[in-house]
Amino acid sequence: MKLNLPNKLTVLRLILVPIFVVVMMASDALWATCVGLFLFIFASLTDMWDGKIARKHNLITDFGKFMDPLADKFMVIGAQFIILYRAMTAEVPSKIFTPLFFWALLIVVFRELAVTSIRLVVSGSSGIVVAANMLGKIKTCTQIACVICCLAEPVIYAYIPALNSWGEILPVSIATTALMLIFTVWSGLNYILSYWKYLDPEK
Repeated sequence: MKLNLPNKLTVLRLILVPIFVVVMMASDALWATCVGLFLFIFASLTDMWDGKIARKHNLITDFGKFMDPLADKFMVIGAQFIILYRAMTAEVPSKIFTPLFFWALLIVVFRELAVTSIRLVVSGSSGIVVAANMLGKIKTCTQIACVICCLAEPVIYAYIPALNSWGEILPVSIATTALMLIFTVWSGLNYILSYWKYLDPEK
């Protein structure tokens, strides 16, 4: 199968996901977090690049419409599981961030399962490939911002000792997690309501 450049970038993003996971699980040292943060940011940039190139050069394909959001899900959810694991195994777990992130990740997974199921049903029954809408793209941006902040905030505290007192609270991570949660629920409900007409219980 011949892939155009945007689709190659999407596949590259998929390949970077397991590499990111291996690096982050290999060690909880600062170097691993920094490398993981770099890999995640680079993978996120490929998401921006493939969309811009596809629209600019009219290279939008059904493969891209399907694989691009799927790659985003693997990238974001994989990173969030790593963040949750690290938060729960930390020497001093944040009493606010850790439970909040646990429930946020649970909702993210349920939302993605619901939307992916709707995509499959709509594609199978009507032949329509459901591409990501603007609200879904904003949701993805907030999820990416959340992951970056959750990875970067402990690194910043490690290099700036004066901020160590915020380490147990993680205010930026909490704020971005809450924002991500709002758009995750909002975009999920929007997808369900928009395509509910295709879920015919008599078929």
